[in-house]
Amino acid sequence: MPSQEIIIEVSNVSTSFGQHKVHDNVSLEVKRAEIFALIGGSGSGKSTLLREMMLLHRPDSGKIKVHGVDLTNITEAQGQSLRQHWGVMFQHGGLFGSLTIQENVGLPLREHTDLPDSLINELAEWKLSMVGLQSGVYGQYPSELSGGMLKRASLARALALDPDLLFLDEPTSGLDPISAGEIDTLILKLRDMFGLTILMVTHDLDTLWQVSDRVAVLANTKVEALGSMLELSVSKVESVRQFFDGKRGRSAYAQEQKISELHI
Repeated sequence: MPSQEIIIEVSNVSTSFGQHKVHDNVSLEVKRAEIFALIGGSGSGKSTLLREMMLLHRPDSGKIKVHGVDLTNITEAQGQSLRQHWGVMFQHGGLFGSLTIQENVGLPLREHTDLPDSLINELAEWKLSMVGLQSGVYGQYPSELSGGMLKRASLARALALDPDLLFLDEPTSGLDPISAGEIDTLILKLRDMFGLTILMVTHDLDTLWQVSDRVAVLANTKVEALGSMLELSVSKVESVRQFFDGKRGRSAYAQEQKISELHI
């Protein structure tokens, strides 16, 4: 369960692209062992904020701290050291097409450790088995995998360096409901087994209900609401209501109705 230790601290972050303001004094905190989600409509700045947390973009002003380290004026060496404490699962996998799945998972270990190849191969196999992939696919290439298997392989690579922080970008996008549900279960299992802190961007309402501890709703350049899914589902904030009351929404009332129907 989440502790009170702050792993990610975003303070008064503002970001613009030309005349377009994306963030205006955005602030939030992510606690250790918490599964924290960023949601919002297109252009709300959730992906930009994710990139800023991962040192892929610098905000115009404000401060972001990860593991207590201020990212504002961090050196390249400090950034490289910090990145070894987190793993990233990109929306489309981000695996190298010319490498096998096992080689992809072993790549971070080859880049950042002096371990022998034989041990790296063993560790890569262990990470792949950890996410539910069988040995028969280890020698296959990313183009040969199904969407669900590709997500698992990407997650295995994110876990290669034993991180304590995971960034997940749309972890269930493009998956059928069964495969998406399996990824949800895997995310919870990894958090509970290793005490991982997980920051994810997702549009998947089922994933949000199943795995998130807290959710930040980005809209109109700000964090307009923050809380558990149950708390957000009864919020009166317009941007939140649009999210929950749409055709694909999951209001608390709708959840209760579905549960009642299952027991009729």
